[in-house]
Amino acid sequence: MTSLADLSAAELLQAYRDNTVSPVEVIEAVLARIAACEPKLHATYALDPEGARAAARRSEQRWRRGEPAGALDGVPITIKENIATKGVAMPLGTAATALSPAAADAPPAARVREAGAVVLGKTTMPDYGMLSSGLSSFHPLTRNPWDLARNPGGSSAGAGAAAAAGYGPLHLGTDIGGSVRLPAGWCGVVGLKPSFGRVPIDPPYFGRVAGPLARSVADCALLMAVLAQPDARDHMALPPAEVAWQRLDRDVRGVRIGLLLDAGVGQTPEPEVAAAVEAAARAFEDAGAAIEPMGPFLTRTMLEGLDRFWRVRAWSDISALPPERAAKVLPYIRQWAEGGAGLSGLGVFRGFNQSIEMRAKTLAACRPFDFVLCPTAPVPAFAAELAAPLNDPARPFEHICFTVPFNMSEQPAVSINCGYTREGLPIGLQIVGRRFDDIGVLQMARAFETMRPPQRPWPVLD
Repeated sequence: MTSLADLSAAELLQAYRDNTVSPVEVIEAVLARIAACEPKLHATYALDPEGARAAARRSEQRWRRGEPAGALDGVPITIKENIATKGVAMPLGTAATALSPAAADAPPAARVREAGAVVLGKTTMPDYGMLSSGLSSFHPLTRNPWDLARNPGGSSAGAGAAAAAGYGPLHLGTDIGGSVRLPAGWCGVVGLKPSFGRVPIDPPYFGRVAGPLARSVADCALLMAVLAQPDARDHMALPPAEVAWQRLDRDVRGVRIGLLLDAGVGQTPEPEVAAAVEAAARAFEDAGAAIEPMGPFLTRTMLEGLDRFWRVRAWSDISALPPERAAKVLPYIRQWAEGGAGLSGLGVFRGFNQSIEMRAKTLAACRPFDFVLCPTAPVPAFAAELAAPLNDPARPFEHICFTVPFNMSEQPAVSINCGYTREGLPIGLQIVGRRFDDIGVLQMARAFETMRPPQRPWPVLD
Protein backbone atom coordinates (compact mmCIF):
# COMPACT_ATOMS: atom_id res chain seq x y z
CA MET A 1 0.00 0.00 0.00
CA THR A 2 1.35 3.43 -0.97
CA SER A 3 2.35 5.58 1.98
CA LEU A 4 0.55 8.89 2.36
CA ALA A 5 3.98 10.52 2.11
CA ASP A 6 4.33 9.19 -1.44
CA LEU A 7 0.97 10.36 -2.82
CA SER A 8 1.06 13.08 -5.46
CA ALA A 9 -0.42 16.50 -4.82
CA ALA A 10 -3.24 15.69 -7.26
CA GLU A 11 -4.01 12.46 -5.40
CA LEU A 12 -3.99 14.22 -2.04
CA LEU A 13 -6.38 16.94 -3.21
CA GLN A 14 -8.79 14.34 -4.57
CA ALA A 15 -8.62 12.42 -1.29
CA TYR A 16 -9.35 15.61 0.65
CA ARG A 17 -12.33 16.31 -1.60
CA ASP A 18 -13.58 12.75 -1.08
CA ASN A 19 -12.99 12.99 2.66
CA THR A 20 -10.99 9.75 2.62
CA VAL A 21 -7.76 11.29 3.91
CA SER A 22 -7.11 14.22 6.23
CA PRO A 23 -4.32 16.79 5.85
CA VAL A 24 -3.42 15.99 9.46
CA GLU A 25 -2.84 12.33 8.59
CA VAL A 26 -0.73 13.33 5.60
CA ILE A 27 1.47 15.71 7.56
CA GLU A 28 2.10 13.08 10.21
CA ALA A 29 3.11 10.58 7.53
CA VAL A 30 5.44 13.08 5.87
CA LEU A 31 6.99 14.15 9.18
CA ALA A 32 7.58 10.49 10.03
CA ARG A 33 9.32 10.02 6.65
CA ILE A 34 11.50 13.05 7.29
CA ALA A 35 12.39 11.88 10.79
CA ALA A 36 13.44 8.49 9.40
CA CYS A 37 15.52 9.89 6.52
CA GLU A 38 17.03 13.14 7.76
CA PRO A 39 19.80 11.59 9.86
CA LYS A 40 21.22 10.32 6.54
CA LEU A 41 20.04 12.88 3.94
CA HIS A 42 20.27 16.26 5.72
CA ALA A 43 17.95 17.86 3.17
CA THR A 44 16.07 20.26 5.47
CA TYR A 45 16.73 23.54 7.24
CA ALA A 46 14.44 25.19 9.80
CA LEU A 47 12.05 22.24 9.75
CA ASP A 48 8.86 23.31 11.54
CA PRO A 49 6.86 20.23 12.60
CA GLU A 50 4.58 22.07 14.99
CA GLY A 51 3.86 24.86 12.54
CA ALA A 52 3.07 22.28 9.86
CA ARG A 53 0.77 20.38 12.22
CA ALA A 54 -1.11 23.56 13.12
CA ALA A 55 -1.50 24.49 9.44
CA ALA A 56 -2.73 20.96 8.67
CA ARG A 57 -5.36 21.20 11.40
CA ARG A 58 -6.62 24.47 9.96
CA SER A 59 -6.71 22.91 6.50
CA GLU A 60 -8.63 19.91 7.83
CA GLN A 61 -11.30 22.23 9.23
CA ARG A 62 -11.61 24.09 5.93
CA TRP A 63 -12.05 20.85 3.99
CA ARG A 64 -14.70 19.68 6.49
CA ARG A 65 -16.60 22.89 5.84
CA GLY A 66 -16.14 22.45 2.09
CA GLU A 67 -14.21 25.72 1.95
CA PRO A 68 -10.61 25.03 0.87
CA ALA A 69 -8.41 28.12 0.92
CA GLY A 70 -6.94 27.59 -2.52
CA ALA A 71 -5.56 25.19 -5.11
CA LEU A 72 -3.03 23.57 -2.74
CA ASP A 73 -4.96 23.46 0.51
CA GLY A 74 -3.41 20.84 2.81
CA VAL A 75 -0.66 19.79 0.43
CA PRO A 76 2.83 19.62 2.03
CA ILE A 77 5.58 21.71 0.48
CA THR A 78 9.21 22.57 1.19
CA ILE A 79 10.80 25.87 0.19
CA LYS A 80 14.45 26.42 -0.69
CA GLU A 81 16.37 28.25 1.98
CA ASN A 82 17.07 31.36 -0.16
CA ILE A 83 13.35 32.05 -0.75
CA ALA A 84 12.36 34.23 2.18
CA THR A 85 9.74 32.97 4.61
CA LYS A 86 8.62 35.37 7.31
CA GLY A 87 10.40 34.93 10.62
CA VAL A 88 13.05 32.50 9.32
CA ALA A 89 16.67 33.50 8.78
CA MET A 90 18.27 32.98 5.36
CA PRO A 91 21.90 31.87 5.69
CA LEU A 92 22.21 31.57 1.89
CA GLY A 93 23.96 28.28 2.49
CA THR A 94 27.00 29.89 4.10
CA ALA A 95 28.30 30.19 7.64
CA ALA A 96 29.43 33.71 6.72
CA THR A 97 25.89 35.14 6.86
CA ALA A 98 24.76 37.17 9.86
CA LEU A 99 21.42 35.56 10.68
CA SER A 100 18.28 37.62 11.11
CA PRO A 101 14.61 36.66 10.59
CA ALA A 102 13.11 37.50 7.21
CA ALA A 103 10.60 40.33 7.45
CA ALA A 104 8.13 38.86 4.94
CA ASP A 105 7.45 35.97 2.62
CA ALA A 106 9.04 36.31 -0.82
CA PRO A 107 6.51 36.08 -3.68
CA PRO A 108 6.75 32.27 -4.24
CA ALA A 109 6.34 31.57 -0.53
CA ALA A 110 3.46 34.02 -0.27
CA ARG A 111 1.64 32.40 -3.20
CA VAL A 112 1.84 28.85 -1.82
CA ARG A 113 0.65 29.97 1.62
CA GLU A 114 -2.28 31.83 0.06
CA ALA A 115 -3.14 28.63 -1.81
CA GLY A 116 -3.31 26.72 1.48
CA ALA A 117 -0.16 24.64 1.12
CA VAL A 118 1.37 23.37 4.37
CA VAL A 119 4.96 24.60 4.62
CA LEU A 120 7.10 21.94 6.27
CA GLY A 121 10.20 24.12 6.41
CA LYS A 122 13.13 25.04 4.21
CA THR A 123 15.58 22.94 2.19
CA THR A 124 19.35 23.18 2.02
CA MET A 125 21.66 24.86 -0.48
CA PRO A 126 25.43 25.41 -0.89
CA ASP A 127 27.23 28.69 -0.18
CA TYR A 128 25.50 31.53 -2.05
CA GLY A 129 23.87 28.97 -4.36
CA MET A 130 27.05 28.89 -6.43
CA LEU A 131 27.61 25.11 -6.47
CA SER A 132 25.87 22.21 -8.18
CA SER A 133 26.36 20.34 -4.94
CA GLY A 134 24.98 19.61 -1.48
CA LEU A 135 28.21 20.89 0.10
CA SER A 136 27.80 23.88 2.39
CA SER A 137 29.72 25.68 5.13
CA PHE A 138 26.45 26.19 7.05
CA HIS A 139 24.29 23.11 6.42
CA PRO A 140 25.35 19.50 7.00
CA LEU A 141 26.33 17.70 3.80
CA THR A 142 23.18 16.87 1.82
CA ARG A 143 23.23 13.46 0.13
CA ASN A 144 21.41 11.73 -2.72
CA PRO A 145 18.74 9.22 -1.62
CA TRP A 146 19.52 6.96 -4.60
CA ASP A 147 23.05 6.47 -3.25
CA LEU A 148 24.16 8.17 -0.04
CA ALA A 149 27.72 8.27 -1.32
CA ARG A 150 26.57 10.53 -4.17
CA ASN A 151 25.69 14.18 -4.50
CA PRO A 152 22.09 15.35 -5.01
CA GLY A 153 23.29 18.30 -7.09
CA GLY A 154 22.52 21.91 -6.42
CA SER A 155 22.04 24.53 -5.68
CA SER A 156 18.51 23.31 -4.88
CA ALA A 157 20.22 20.37 -3.19
CA GLY A 158 17.77 19.73 -0.39
CA ALA A 159 14.77 20.17 -2.67
CA GLY A 160 15.98 17.47 -5.08
CA ALA A 161 16.84 15.05 -2.29
CA ALA A 162 13.55 15.72 -0.49
CA ALA A 163 11.50 15.12 -3.63
CA ALA A 164 13.16 11.78 -4.35
CA ALA A 165 12.90 10.67 -0.72
CA GLY A 166 9.20 11.50 -0.44
CA TYR A 167 9.19 14.50 1.88
CA GLY A 168 5.76 15.27 0.48
CA PRO A 169 4.91 15.94 -3.17
CA LEU A 170 5.92 19.59 -3.78
CA HIS A 171 9.27 21.35 -3.50
CA LEU A 172 10.31 24.83 -4.52
CA GLY A 173 13.79 25.74 -5.76
CA THR A 174 15.64 28.45 -7.66
CA ASP A 175 17.79 28.27 -10.79
CA ILE A 176 20.35 30.67 -12.30
CA GLY A 177 22.60 28.16 -14.08
CA GLY A 178 20.93 24.79 -13.58
CA SER A 179 20.07 24.83 -9.89
CA VAL A 180 16.59 23.28 -10.27
CA ARG A 181 17.31 21.02 -13.24
CA LEU A 182 20.62 19.52 -12.09
CA PRO A 183 19.32 18.20 -8.75
CA ALA A 184 16.15 17.08 -10.52
CA GLY A 185 18.23 15.13 -13.03
CA TRP A 186 20.59 13.59 -10.48
CA CYS A 187 17.73 12.73 -8.09
CA GLY A 188 15.41 11.33 -10.79
CA VAL A 189 12.56 13.81 -10.33
CA VAL A 190 10.92 16.47 -12.51
CA GLY A 191 12.28 20.01 -12.23
CA LEU A 192 11.09 23.01 -14.25
CA LYS A 193 13.06 26.18 -14.90
CA PRO A 194 10.29 28.47 -16.10
CA SER A 195 10.74 31.28 -18.58
CA PHE A 196 12.56 34.18 -16.95
CA GLY A 197 10.02 36.38 -15.18
CA ARG A 198 7.20 33.82 -15.30
CA VAL A 199 7.35 33.30 -11.52
CA PRO A 200 7.78 36.58 -9.61
CA ILE A 201 10.67 36.54 -7.13
CA ASP A 202 12.26 39.05 -4.79
CA PRO A 203 14.96 40.08 -5.27
CA PRO A 204 15.03 39.39 -9.02
CA TYR A 205 18.31 39.01 -10.88
CA PHE A 206 19.36 38.42 -14.48
CA GLY A 207 18.80 34.72 -15.31
CA ARG A 208 17.42 33.76 -11.89
CA VAL A 209 14.07 32.00 -11.61
CA ALA A 210 12.07 30.04 -9.05
CA GLY A 211 10.56 26.73 -10.11
CA PRO A 212 9.02 23.47 -8.91
CA LEU A 213 10.50 20.05 -8.25
CA ALA A 214 8.19 17.05 -7.92
CA ARG A 215 7.91 13.39 -8.81
CA SER A 216 5.51 14.04 -11.69
CA VAL A 217 4.89 16.57 -14.43
CA ALA A 218 1.30 17.04 -13.28
CA ASP A 219 2.43 18.13 -9.83
CA CYS A 220 4.89 20.62 -11.31
CA ALA A 221 2.08 22.07 -13.41
CA LEU A 222 -0.20 22.26 -10.38
CA LEU A 223 2.42 24.25 -8.48
CA MET A 224 3.15 26.50 -11.46
CA ALA A 225 -0.49 27.58 -11.61
CA VAL A 226 0.01 29.03 -8.13
CA LEU A 227 3.55 30.38 -8.50
CA ALA A 228 2.88 32.29 -11.73
CA GLN A 229 0.46 34.72 -10.09
CA PRO A 230 1.60 38.39 -10.25
CA ASP A 231 3.54 40.20 -7.53
CA ALA A 232 4.55 43.84 -7.89
CA ARG A 233 7.80 43.32 -5.95
CA ASP A 234 9.42 41.70 -9.00
CA HIS A 235 10.29 44.56 -11.34
CA MET A 236 11.56 42.07 -13.97
CA ALA A 237 8.45 39.86 -14.05
CA LEU A 238 6.55 39.04 -17.23
CA PRO A 239 3.07 40.49 -17.66
CA PRO A 240 0.39 38.24 -16.15
CA ALA A 241 -0.75 35.62 -18.66
CA GLU A 242 -3.56 33.12 -18.88
CA VAL A 243 -1.84 29.72 -19.08
CA ALA A 244 -3.82 26.48 -19.08
CA TRP A 245 -1.38 24.75 -16.74
CA GLN A 246 -3.48 21.60 -16.42
CA ARG A 247 -3.81 20.97 -20.17
CA LEU A 248 -0.91 18.57 -20.42
CA ASP A 249 -2.08 16.25 -23.20
CA ARG A 250 -0.29 16.83 -26.50
CA ASP A 251 0.11 14.97 -29.77
CA VAL A 252 3.80 15.12 -30.66
CA ARG A 253 3.31 14.16 -34.30
CA GLY A 254 5.00 16.67 -36.58
CA VAL A 255 6.78 18.47 -33.75
CA ARG A 256 10.32 19.49 -34.78
CA ILE A 257 12.85 18.52 -32.13
CA GLY A 258 16.56 19.28 -32.10
CA LEU A 259 18.83 16.70 -30.49
CA LEU A 260 21.82 18.33 -28.80
CA LEU A 261 24.58 16.00 -27.60
CA ASP A 262 27.53 18.38 -27.95
CA ALA A 263 27.15 21.82 -26.39
CA GLY A 264 30.44 22.93 -27.93
CA VAL A 265 32.35 23.25 -24.68
CA GLY A 266 32.35 21.65 -21.25
CA GLN A 267 32.30 18.02 -20.24
CA THR A 268 31.42 15.48 -22.93
CA PRO A 269 28.34 13.41 -22.04
CA GLU A 270 29.34 10.04 -20.66
CA PRO A 271 28.28 7.10 -22.86
CA GLU A 272 25.44 5.99 -20.57
CA VAL A 273 24.06 9.53 -20.45
CA ALA A 274 24.23 10.00 -24.22
CA ALA A 275 22.62 6.59 -24.82
CA ALA A 276 19.69 7.37 -22.51
CA VAL A 277 19.05 10.74 -24.18
CA GLU A 278 19.26 9.16 -27.65
CA ALA A 279 16.75 6.51 -26.55
CA ALA A 280 14.40 9.28 -25.42
CA ALA A 281 14.75 10.96 -28.82
CA ARG A 282 13.88 7.67 -30.55
CA ALA A 283 10.77 7.40 -28.39
CA PHE A 284 9.64 10.83 -29.56
CA GLU A 285 10.46 9.87 -33.14
CA ASP A 286 8.44 6.67 -32.83
CA ALA A 287 5.54 8.82 -31.63
CA GLY A 288 5.72 10.91 -34.82
CA ALA A 289 8.04 13.79 -33.91
CA ALA A 290 10.75 14.88 -36.35
CA ILE A 291 14.18 14.56 -34.74
CA GLU A 292 17.08 16.52 -36.21
CA PRO A 293 20.66 16.80 -34.96
CA MET A 294 21.51 20.17 -33.48
CA GLY A 295 25.01 21.56 -33.80
CA PRO A 296 27.07 22.95 -30.90
CA PHE A 297 26.83 26.68 -30.21
CA LEU A 298 28.45 27.35 -26.85
CA THR A 299 32.09 28.51 -26.92
CA ARG A 300 34.93 28.60 -24.43
CA THR A 301 34.93 32.39 -24.66
CA MET A 302 31.27 32.54 -23.62
CA LEU A 303 31.64 30.17 -20.69
CA GLU A 304 34.80 31.82 -19.41
CA GLY A 305 33.26 35.27 -19.78
CA LEU A 306 30.28 34.25 -17.71
CA ASP A 307 32.64 32.71 -15.16
CA ARG A 308 34.61 35.96 -14.86
CA PHE A 309 31.48 38.03 -14.32
CA TRP A 310 30.06 35.66 -11.70
CA ARG A 311 33.41 35.51 -9.88
CA VAL A 312 33.40 39.28 -9.55
CA ARG A 313 29.76 39.25 -8.49
CA ALA A 314 30.59 36.75 -5.73
CA TRP A 315 33.79 38.58 -4.72
CA SER A 316 31.83 41.82 -4.43
CA ASP A 317 29.71 40.20 -1.70
CA ILE A 318 32.47 38.26 0.06
CA SER A 319 35.02 41.08 0.10
CA ALA A 320 32.48 43.34 1.82
CA LEU A 321 32.23 40.98 4.80
CA PRO A 322 34.24 41.45 7.98
CA PRO A 323 37.35 39.24 7.76
CA GLU A 324 36.16 36.86 10.48
CA ARG A 325 32.97 36.17 8.55
CA ALA A 326 34.59 35.99 5.12
CA ALA A 327 36.89 33.29 6.51
CA LYS A 328 33.83 31.08 7.07
CA VAL A 329 32.93 30.86 3.37
CA LEU A 330 33.41 27.41 1.90
CA PRO A 331 37.08 27.30 0.76
CA TYR A 332 36.14 26.21 -2.78
CA ILE A 333 33.78 29.16 -3.18
CA ARG A 334 36.23 31.62 -1.65
CA GLN A 335 39.04 30.43 -3.93
CA TRP A 336 36.75 30.66 -6.95
CA ALA A 337 35.51 34.15 -6.05
CA GLU A 338 39.02 35.44 -5.35
CA GLY A 339 39.74 34.79 -9.02
CA GLY A 340 37.67 37.90 -9.71
CA ALA A 341 39.50 40.15 -7.25
CA GLY A 342 42.08 41.45 -9.71
CA LEU A 343 39.95 41.76 -12.84
CA SER A 344 39.75 45.17 -14.48
CA GLY A 345 36.52 46.94 -15.19
CA LEU A 346 37.10 46.26 -18.88
CA GLY A 347 37.54 42.55 -18.16
CA VAL A 348 34.33 42.42 -16.16
CA PHE A 349 32.43 44.30 -18.85
CA ARG A 350 33.68 41.92 -21.52
CA GLY A 351 32.77 38.97 -19.33
CA PHE A 352 29.21 40.25 -18.87
CA ASN A 353 28.90 40.81 -22.60
CA GLN A 354 29.60 37.12 -23.15
CA SER A 355 26.34 36.33 -21.35
CA ILE A 356 24.59 38.48 -23.97
CA GLU A 357 26.47 36.64 -26.72
CA MET A 358 25.45 33.33 -25.15
CA ARG A 359 21.83 34.46 -25.18
CA ALA A 360 21.97 35.41 -28.86
CA LYS A 361 23.71 32.24 -29.99
CA THR A 362 21.42 29.99 -27.91
CA LEU A 363 18.26 31.51 -29.33
CA ALA A 364 19.64 31.36 -32.86
CA ALA A 365 20.57 27.68 -32.47
CA CYS A 366 17.11 26.82 -31.14
CA ARG A 367 15.15 28.84 -33.71
CA PRO A 368 14.64 26.02 -36.27
CA PHE A 369 13.05 23.76 -33.64
CA ASP A 370 9.91 23.65 -31.56
CA PHE A 371 11.81 21.94 -28.76
CA VAL A 372 15.33 20.75 -27.97
CA LEU A 373 16.35 17.52 -26.23
CA CYS A 374 19.70 17.22 -24.48
CA PRO A 375 21.24 15.82 -21.31
CA THR A 376 20.49 17.75 -18.16
CA ALA A 377 24.05 17.03 -17.06
CA PRO A 378 26.87 15.33 -18.96
CA VAL A 379 27.67 13.02 -16.03
CA PRO A 380 25.70 11.08 -13.42
CA ALA A 381 25.65 12.08 -9.76
CA PHE A 382 29.19 12.49 -8.42
CA ALA A 383 30.76 11.92 -4.99
CA ALA A 384 28.82 13.57 -2.17
CA GLU A 385 31.82 15.35 -0.67
CA LEU A 386 32.81 17.16 -3.85
CA ALA A 387 31.89 20.74 -4.72
CA ALA A 388 31.47 19.90 -8.42
CA PRO A 389 32.10 16.95 -10.76
CA LEU A 390 35.62 18.17 -11.58
CA ASN A 391 36.08 19.73 -8.11
CA ASP A 392 38.34 22.38 -9.64
CA PRO A 393 37.62 26.08 -8.90
CA ALA A 394 39.59 26.97 -12.01
CA ARG A 395 37.08 25.01 -14.15
CA PRO A 396 33.80 25.43 -12.25
CA PHE A 397 31.23 25.44 -15.07
CA GLU A 398 32.20 22.48 -17.25
CA HIS A 399 29.16 20.48 -16.09
CA ILE A 400 26.56 23.23 -16.65
CA CYS A 401 27.18 23.46 -20.39
CA PHE A 402 23.68 22.08 -21.14
CA THR A 403 21.80 24.14 -18.55
CA VAL A 404 23.25 27.64 -18.22
CA PRO A 405 22.68 28.70 -21.86
CA PHE A 406 18.94 28.47 -21.30
CA ASN A 407 19.08 30.70 -18.25
CA MET A 408 20.81 33.35 -20.34
CA SER A 409 18.31 32.88 -23.20
CA GLU A 410 15.35 32.98 -20.78
CA GLN A 411 13.83 29.82 -22.28
CA PRO A 412 11.77 27.33 -20.25
CA ALA A 413 13.46 23.99 -19.66
CA VAL A 414 12.48 20.91 -17.71
CA SER A 415 14.48 17.91 -16.49
CA ILE A 416 12.79 14.52 -16.38
CA ASN A 417 14.28 11.11 -15.71
CA CYS A 418 15.07 9.11 -18.87
CA GLY A 419 16.99 6.11 -17.57
CA TYR A 420 19.53 4.77 -15.12
CA THR A 421 23.22 3.99 -15.12
CA ARG A 422 24.53 0.48 -14.49
CA GLU A 423 24.91 1.54 -10.86
CA GLY A 424 21.24 2.54 -10.68
CA LEU A 425 21.72 6.32 -10.75
CA PRO A 426 19.08 8.44 -12.52
CA ILE A 427 19.84 10.18 -15.82
CA GLY A 428 18.14 13.49 -16.58
CA LEU A 429 16.68 14.43 -19.98
CA GLN A 430 16.33 18.17 -20.52
CA ILE A 431 13.48 19.41 -22.73
CA VAL A 432 13.84 23.05 -23.79
CA GLY A 433 11.12 25.16 -25.36
CA ARG A 434 10.84 28.51 -27.04
CA ARG A 435 10.69 31.60 -24.85
CA PHE A 436 7.45 31.82 -22.89
CA ASP A 437 6.24 28.33 -23.97
CA ASP A 438 6.28 26.94 -20.44
CA ILE A 439 3.14 24.89 -20.98
CA GLY A 440 4.61 23.40 -24.16
CA VAL A 441 7.67 22.20 -22.25
CA LEU A 442 5.45 20.62 -19.60
CA GLN A 443 3.32 19.00 -22.30
CA MET A 444 6.36 17.46 -23.94
CA ALA A 445 7.60 16.23 -20.57
CA ARG A 446 4.20 14.70 -19.90
CA ALA A 447 4.25 13.01 -23.30
CA PHE A 448 7.64 11.52 -22.49
CA GLU A 449 6.39 10.46 -19.06
CA THR A 450 3.80 8.28 -20.82
CA MET A 451 6.21 6.77 -23.36
CA ARG A 452 9.32 6.09 -21.27
CA PRO A 453 9.95 2.61 -19.82
CA PRO A 454 8.61 1.83 -16.33
CA GLN A 455 10.52 3.66 -13.63
CA ARG A 456 12.33 1.98 -10.77
CA PRO A 457 10.82 2.24 -7.28
CA TRP A 458 11.71 5.35 -5.35
CA PRO A 459 14.64 4.90 -2.98
CA VAL A 460 13.83 3.79 0.55
CA LEU A 461 16.14 4.74 3.41
CA ASP A 462 15.79 2.26 6.26
